[in-house]
Amino acid sequence: MDLRKITDDFAVAPQILPEDVAEIAKSGYRSIICNRPDNEEYGQCDHCDVEAEARKAGMEFLMLPIVSGVVTEEAADRFRQALDQLPGPILAYCRSGTRCTMLWTIANFDRLDPVEIVERTEQAGYDMRGIISQLQSMQGA
Repeated sequence: MDLRKITDDFAVAPQILPEDVAEIAKSGYRSIICNRPDNEEYGQCDHCDVEAEARKAGMEFLMLPIVSGVVTEEAADRFRQALDQLPGPILAYCRSGTRCTMLWTIANFDRLDPVEIVERTEQAGYDMRGIISQLQSMQGA
């Protein structure tokens, strides 16, 4: 399991397994967001199995599937709402953690300085400079 902390209240991870959830709960996480569609890859565990373990551990679980490379405005809004409403700390996962980090970047673009976003995401191993540039150019348009 590869949990990558972005803030004290939010981390991302590549695909987690149902048997990882107890350890995630012991680490203090109170909510899990799944950004990976079921059946995206052969052999991938179903989100329902992860959700069942999360519920057993007393955690909140949200399924918000994002097709790789296709982040809609509605999905970004739902992700932002989840960050605001779910008990933290929150762990979000997808295949590699990149989609979750992109969503976090979009959700926090008007809340945090872009330099801070890039620094935090780079420390977690993700390069969000391209997303920040796109958001800045859209803001200026």
